[in-house]
Amino acid sequence: MSTSMISAQQKPRAHAAAQGSIELRQVRKSYGDVVAVDQMDLTVQPGEFVTLLGPSGSGKTTTMMMVAGFEDHTSGTVLIDGKPVDTLPPRDRNLGVVFQNYALFPHMSALENVEFALRMRKVPRAERRRRAEETLVRVGLGKMGDRKPRQLSGGQQQRVALARALVFNPAALLLDEPMAALDKRLREQMQEEIKTLQKSLGISVLFVTHDQDEAMAMSDRIVVMKDGKIVQSGAPEDVYNHPLTDWVASFLGDTNLIPCTIVERKGDEAVVDLGGLGLARVRDRGAIGRNYAVSIRPEHLKFSSPAAGGNGCAAKLVTSTNLGATMRHRLTAGGHELQLRELSSDSTARFLPDDELWVHWDADKAQLLVLEG
Repeated sequence: MSTSMISAQQKPRAHAAAQGSIELRQVRKSYGDVVAVDQMDLTVQPGEFVTLLGPSGSGKTTTMMMVAGFEDHTSGTVLIDGKPVDTLPPRDRNLGVVFQNYALFPHMSALENVEFALRMRKVPRAERRRRAEETLVRVGLGKMGDRKPRQLSGGQQQRVALARALVFNPAALLLDEPMAALDKRLREQMQEEIKTLQKSLGISVLFVTHDQDEAMAMSDRIVVMKDGKIVQSGAPEDVYNHPLTDWVASFLGDTNLIPCTIVERKGDEAVVDLGGLGLARVRDRGAIGRNYAVSIRPEHLKFSSPAAGGNGCAAKLVTSTNLGATMRHRLTAGGHELQLRELSSDSTARFLPDDELWVHWDADKAQLLVLEG
């Protein structure tokens, strides 16, 4: 299988792809007394790759379905390229949609599946054949147009679904967990290829997933959802390194959460009391609440010595586990359990359970956040 959907040899004749914006203004969706999406404000800029990330029941798929027109919203407004589309049916919103199950017609060839989107738009036969063939080349399936879906692998079926969603030059692309059924290696390859294709076309994408790694790898911006609401939005590295609440920190990977009290706040830093771990300086983004904690990612804890100064504490090793590329160390310190992760290539010392060690962390790698509930 090709490692890239587009190569210098197979790049087809370009035809302009629309760069569309998507906007939701105070959009709400309820089913009786159950609120699935609550007063959502969201904008996807032209050419931006935005991911709705959240657990099952967070409202992310419902949000996408309202944008696509497959679900009616209870209140609010949906706009495409600045124009309200609340009363338009899905076929008139000029959006390409790829579902988790791809929804290919089993009796049609790959080429016929791609052509179908143009046939519904009354495109003349010769033109739709040309455009369908070009789009199959674009997604790396130029020689497989005559194959039926059952003759294609999962990744190839996904490419046909992508081609069908792109062939009519939509204003934006909506992707609803399209890689959930693929194995890990193919999923990672498709993530790279979809991102490359999206950037080459300059098309806006609204992507739905519950997979944190997938969101981190593909997104320009991650919108974290919980209980029908946006709880945090930002660039992947910003949301990961600077979560605003303990829920966001825990949902986006592993973290060490240490309850604390604030001693002093000054600018973008705070001095906090970590109980048995003593005082520490941490990053402060102004989160306001009643109860606070410090979040330190396992990879941001380092072994050192008390002489290193700065934030640090004595810890006792519980276990060390070799995970191949990384080593995971579990420790106890000041009544807290901590996890420290380092590259296996950086792990030169052989520690034993109950060894007394010193760990430290940089102030800008520790985030003051609000404890929910």
